[in-house]
Amino acid sequence: MNFAAKVVAPVTAQPLVRARNVHKSFGDNEVLKGIDLDVMPGEVVVVLGPSGSGKSTFLRCINHLEAIDRGYIEVDNEQVGYQLRRGRLHKLSDRAIAVQRRKIGMVFQQFNLYPHMTALENIIEAPVGVHGQNRKQAVAYAMELLTRIGLADKANAYPRQLSGGQQQRVAIARALAIRPKLMLFDEPTSALDPELVGEVLATMRDLAQQGLTMIVVTHEIGFAREAADRVVFMDGGVVVEEGKPEAVLANPTHPRTRLFLSRFIEKH
Repeated sequence: MNFAAKVVAPVTAQPLVRARNVHKSFGDNEVLKGIDLDVMPGEVVVVLGPSGSGKSTFLRCINHLEAIDRGYIEVDNEQVGYQLRRGRLHKLSDRAIAVQRRKIGMVFQQFNLYPHMTALENIIEAPVGVHGQNRKQAVAYAMELLTRIGLADKANAYPRQLSGGQQQRVAIARALAIRPKLMLFDEPTSALDPELVGEVLATMRDLAQQGLTMIVVTHEIGFAREAADRVVFMDGGVVVEEGKPEAVLANPTHPRTRLFLSRFIEKH
């Protein structure tokens, strides 16, 4: 797949994602302890950190799969999950939250494809079944997506007939089918056999080159180095360090970042 040079947002653009003082607890366990983060349109942000640092929880809060306890998250100038009326926050209805989620695609560790549906049917399920899109248009766009990820010949294949890497690429196409402004990836290669990781990362690199705004939680240091505009390192529920990949990965300033990277690189 050949794409033009990456689309870069104007420096005057407003953040597509704005998180301020985000806190989230599960019982007595405070997982997020005040996250501040801006993500600009067209930016690819890779989030690194040890297990339990709050990375996946933060992604789920952006999509309001988890409700935050304090602070706020805005996507495309709308506060996710809530609306400010007369100086007070009011929780949005499930229908209103579903409308907000149309702007956000999410890819999980597990592929979660419907086993009784073909690849094509999985991709058009949300546009047609949830958002009421014309079926013919949805099918045409689904085939375009399958072509872009190199799986046009698998349109009528069922998940059991696809490799893990192919299933995850279909899951990416399914997330793209709603034409989101933001894509969230929660360790999308962690459930794959090592030999299948490359094909999924290649698809994600292509999306990055097209200028799609992406927040990617991953341990794939190579992907962070090659595709990220910015690397964010989280530990203990806070952002410890962030910056350009060449700075954070090659010359981290915080001891916790250095320790994580040294251990991780030693393992790999």
